[in-house]
Amino acid sequence: LAVFCAVIGMFLATDELPGWRIVLAATVGIWLLAGAAFAVNCLLEAEIDARMARTARRATAMGELSKTQTRVFSAVIGGAGMWILYALVNPLTMWLTFVTFVGYAVIYTMILKPATPQNIVIGGLSGAMPPALGWAAVAGEVPMQAWLLVLIIFVWTPPHFWALAMYRRDDYAKSGLPMLPVTHGMTFTGFHVWLYSIALAATTMLPYAVKMSGLIYLAAAIVLNAVFLRHAWRIHRHYTDQGARKAFTWSIVYLALLFAALLIDHYILLT
Repeated sequence: LAVFCAVIGMFLATDELPGWRIVLAATVGIWLLAGAAFAVNCLLEAEIDARMARTARRATAMGELSKTQTRVFSAVIGGAGMWILYALVNPLTMWLTFVTFVGYAVIYTMILKPATPQNIVIGGLSGAMPPALGWAAVAGEVPMQAWLLVLIIFVWTPPHFWALAMYRRDDYAKSGLPMLPVTHGMTFTGFHVWLYSIALAATTMLPYAVKMSGLIYLAAAIVLNAVFLRHAWRIHRHYTDQGARKAFTWSIVYLALLFAALLIDHYILLT
């Protein structure tokens, strides 16, 4: 999903179809660095992952991959991704992607995640960066429109992840991580899922408000947000684990469809 949002950013950055070489190189480079960041995450949280049913079967958690193997793997694919972005795309994209890597693998995983129940809010910026990376790859700059896409993912992240944390609350209690349902309770978390979902619905109106998109995107955003808000309201007022699981699954589909609507609207506006 992260790479998909980066690709959408590439296509939105130009009024014409971007060159396939740039799209291919940027996609591979961003994908490799994202993979390196996730590998570092698995390395740093191997013991935590082993205590959680959701992550216990990861190779690092099971001890099938050693710390040295994981470090080498991350360094190789991360280095390859940086070289591809620098040599075949542009230095701006490489540095932005590297900063995103550091933000996720170091600042979020090592510092924020074990320190505060607001970890997913503060650390969400690194996960929200892919559209800006894709935009930079094609345009060589990151204008306001790209940051609007980043803002959408930033606001989407808390209700998306807290839905997961709610129905996996026992896992997170075992992990020792200060996730919001564990530290502040289910009612408090459900209310914040609802509040952030309202904020998300408002944020997704911004591309239309600044004339970045047209009526096709607006109609799609209204329908998608109606479903998202329905899931969030049920979590807030009528919580069940099954409902939270459905909300989490829908949040992934929601973001993919929202960005696809942006792309379709973009090229229809140009014709």
